[in-house]
Amino acid sequence: MDALRLTAVSRTQGNNSALKSGAVQTPGIALEWIEVDPLVAAFRRMVRTSEFDVCEMAITTYLCAKEHGKPFTALPIPLVRDFHHGAITVLRDGPISTPKDLEGTRVGVNRGYTVTTGVWARGILSEQYGVALDTVEWVLSGDEHVAEYQAPSNVVPVAQGEQLLDLLRAGELSAVIGVASDDDDLVPLIADPEEAAFAALETDGLYPINHVVVVRDELLDQVPDLAARLFEAFAASKRQYVAALRDGRNEQPTRVDRAHRRVMSTLGIDDPLPYGLSANRAILERLVRHALEQQILTVEPDLEQIFAKGTTELVG
Repeated sequence: MDALRLTAVSRTQGNNSALKSGAVQTPGIALEWIEVDPLVAAFRRMVRTSEFDVCEMAITTYLCAKEHGKPFTALPIPLVRDFHHGAITVLRDGPISTPKDLEGTRVGVNRGYTVTTGVWARGILSEQYGVALDTVEWVLSGDEHVAEYQAPSNVVPVAQGEQLLDLLRAGELSAVIGVASDDDDLVPLIADPEEAAFAALETDGLYPINHVVVVRDELLDQVPDLAARLFEAFAASKRQYVAALRDGRNEQPTRVDRAHRRVMSTLGIDDPLPYGLSANRAILERLVRHALEQQILTVEPDLEQIFAKGTTELVG
């Protein structure tokens, strides 16, 4: 029987590299990898047209898309995890010195309001620093992947032709979220953000999920065990990566590799990227709470229902 050929998009990284290279095989499935740069363009294409069979996707984009009935479903694979204490940037000698200073001001947000980095960053501001998010006007540099989504009234677009960093330097924004810059005049609002992030990990379990993997519903309906087979393939690839992390076989570790090693050390665990719903339920519930509080979701989703049938009990 010929293999089921599927188009797939996922940025190459440690935990999926063995799958993308073919070192890990998926019996009966041939994955045709398509490179999309920037990766966020693939999110939009998947949300708007279901262009790919299998696609990496930012998790809040997925949650929003699912609420609006988009025809794909996630696997419980937190493909990308990261820390967001350093995502909020202010002027070095500007008027904002503490997170509470943001209240009553305008804050720029890279791209859309539902962008995952922004959701986690706002969650940190609210949860850890007591910032009243509804007192801030959030100024977006782009639109939403899910076109049907309607943002709350304190979310507005930037004026045409204006750039967030220029507005920050001019004092028209108090801070920006998710905008990279090597300008010495711009600094993270939260001092020593890496240490702050790992302190939150150790004391509060804050280990954000950024991306998951989604599959077109039509295919999941046609091939009942497809989700489980794909889950195991991604998990097998991840296990090879984690083994290399544990053994110190990453000759030129990236920032992400170093972060994963530090997660292992901080938490005393062997696997910094556990796959499966049970291992990630607490952080998923936390993200859903942020999404509800920030009016990205209107209804609390049932986690068992937003992941593909046959995967909610899997562990990888």
